[in-house]
Amino acid sequence: MPLIETSDGPMWKRRTPQKRLAIFMGWLFGFVIVFYAWRLISEKTIWFFVQDAPKQAFDIATRMVPPKFSYMERLWVPVWDTLNIATLGTVIALAIAIPVAFAAARNTTPHPIVRAIAIFIIVASRSVNSLIWALILVLILGPGVLAGTIAIGLRSVGFCAKLLYEGIEEIDHSQVEAIEATGASRMQQMLYGIVPQVLPTFAGVGVFRWDINIRESTILGLVGAGGIGIELSGSINTLAWTQVSMILLVILLTVIVSEWVSAKVRGAII
Repeated sequence: MPLIETSDGPMWKRRTPQKRLAIFMGWLFGFVIVFYAWRLISEKTIWFFVQDAPKQAFDIATRMVPPKFSYMERLWVPVWDTLNIATLGTVIALAIAIPVAFAAARNTTPHPIVRAIAIFIIVASRSVNSLIWALILVLILGPGVLAGTIAIGLRSVGFCAKLLYEGIEEIDHSQVEAIEATGASRMQQMLYGIVPQVLPTFAGVGVFRWDINIRESTILGLVGAGGIGIELSGSINTLAWTQVSMILLVILLTVIVSEWVSAKVRGAII
């Protein structure tokens, strides 16, 4: 029974039978879903490989030590490509996400149909993983950093636009009303009443998404979309485990540096 604090002191509040039944049915429903999902996974799992997994993992781990530090000379260009993919992809995403966000926000959209289209763009972008975008674009554009950059951009549009339009809807409307009272046009209200309020949000979302894109762009090479993932895929396919460990170490250091940079920039903005 939960403890309720009142002016007269603590008081125990008893749950009604209907509430207890609802809680019980909720737990039962959750247990049934988990049990059913586990049965499906269990039926499609080859347990012999699972039992042998610790031995195989230990064997691969021993082959990865020590990392092949001399391989670093071949990783500078892929790392640079990875940073470019993440940065340009974020710029593309923001260029698309900003007008989509204004179209999706209730207080700035020109028409409900326009808002519905904008919401659909946001949902469609967020529904498709960056690897899937990259796989499709590699088939269309061919392998390389261009496919990876566009894939990162398309994947990021929904994330950025969603956070941006929520920030637009949460602005202080009194400032906009004050500007409107001066006889300002709709565009002037947006430029001088809305944009200054959401500008920190725009910058924060952009930096935050760039940090995420650094992580995502490291694996796009697995499907041929450029970056350090290409080297990782080639090293795994050739069983060059010392190269794999070196690549993983470089990816870890790159992510740590990007996390530090984004944290500093967000702190300066906020």
